[in-house]
Amino acid sequence: MQQPTEEIETLIARFSKASIQSIDKLPQAGSERHYYRLHTTEGNFIATHGANIKENETFIYFSKHFAEKKLRTAEVLAVSDDKSIYIQKDFGNTSLLDKLEQQDLSDEVYSLYKQSLEQLALLQVKGHEGLDYKKCLTNSSFGKEAIMADLLYFKYYFLDALRRPYDKQKLIKDFEALSNYLSHTEYKFFMFRDFQSRNIMVDEMSQVHFIDYQGGMKGAPQYDVASLLWQAKANLTDDWKKRLLDDYMNAFEQATGESIDKEVFRSQYNGYVLIRLLQVLGAYGFRGLFERKAHFLTSIPLALQNLQWFTSNQSIGIALPEFKKVLELCTSEEVIAEFTPVQATAETPLIVDIRSFSFIKNGYPADETGNGGGFVFDMRGILNPGRFDAYKHLSGLDKPVKDFLEQRTKMPDFLNSMFSIIDISVEEYIKRGFEHLSINFGCTGGQHRSVYAAEALARHLRNKFKVKIVLSHTNTKNWKVAPNP
Repeated sequence: MQQPTEEIETLIARFSKASIQSIDKLPQAGSERHYYRLHTTEGNFIATHGANIKENETFIYFSKHFAEKKLRTAEVLAVSDDKSIYIQKDFGNTSLLDKLEQQDLSDEVYSLYKQSLEQLALLQVKGHEGLDYKKCLTNSSFGKEAIMADLLYFKYYFLDALRRPYDKQKLIKDFEALSNYLSHTEYKFFMFRDFQSRNIMVDEMSQVHFIDYQGGMKGAPQYDVASLLWQAKANLTDDWKKRLLDDYMNAFEQATGESIDKEVFRSQYNGYVLIRLLQVLGAYGFRGLFERKAHFLTSIPLALQNLQWFTSNQSIGIALPEFKKVLELCTSEEVIAEFTPVQATAETPLIVDIRSFSFIKNGYPADETGNGGGFVFDMRGILNPGRFDAYKHLSGLDKPVKDFLEQRTKMPDFLNSMFSIIDISVEEYIKRGFEHLSINFGCTGGQHRSVYAAEALARHLRNKFKVKIVLSHTNTKNWKVAPNP
């Protein structure tokens, strides 16, 4: 049986005479699919390897259908005989979220959001024409059952985890009423389902392109708009959300060639905003509260604040008394404070000293503060990239090593467990006015695993606690930094 990279090389020959110069494995996202960037003499391409053939078939079918409509979606160039691998055009490394993080709420970023919504309207309307919804990955339509599933996801993985009293039977009745209301929306076209800034790529010409729409189905267009504008990570202002919604409705009217009742459209949009906010909270609850993944826990306060603002300022046009009580409970200051970490200020004396070291070459770092204590983590239980020739002269600062540790080892699990332990001490140290905490990571050479872990913890603590960090790597001799592709 051929290895994926060998079959990828075979597939390239089906549409191009280009020779492959190098193949980079890209970091995995939330799925089990594996991605590779192919550097060739005729430019770059992206290869996807996935064991879920049905998912692959859906994406390939959607892409070919959308390409016929000349929409801004992936262009599939070749597919393996067993449909486990396909190659598509490379739109580059920059997503809309990257642009937002680089430039904040700039005029250029606004224009990219507006362009994304204009292209979304075309995808929803033109992509809907002639689409065989029987080829959808799961349900062919986002109706009452799918809406109920999102609401129950929120109930089981976030609301119930709060362990606060509420009337479960009355809440289910309100869920059913809301599902009925939203499932009878006037407009139903192609629904992207996961339309967020990470799935919008921006090329060198500032043109947007869409990826990862294999979960699409027939549904209300407002859902996708709500997904983009209310993405917690983006944290768009209320003014931007209002203006961009107006931009979208104008684009939607142009795409359909018909005028819409904008008051009704907004009311149903608000309902889908609520559904999306709750679905996201359910996802954060599952990943954070049940799987104990620190990144998702830190996202919960912002998601709750989004929900709090929304419930205080918007109406969905239907009376849901028990649901309203539950939303007030979730957005209470008490619950938000429960998930909001203590954060350092300019006056906070705590300094967290994070170091990587080699057990063999340096030994345990000395504590020069006189405090004693702190943490020492032994990283030697993680597979060592230094055992492989390609990584021997690199360090945990280099992308190839990072990809290796993230994709081929249990480093992500180690980090999540370690974050949970460290967070307890950092929060208490901030509260109690302590001045110093020492955290050390050791491995065989002090070059790969320990360096990566130290850098990851520094990022985590800065983002979550805004605490002062002193980061140092003890063994830097003979490191060679590889160029990032």
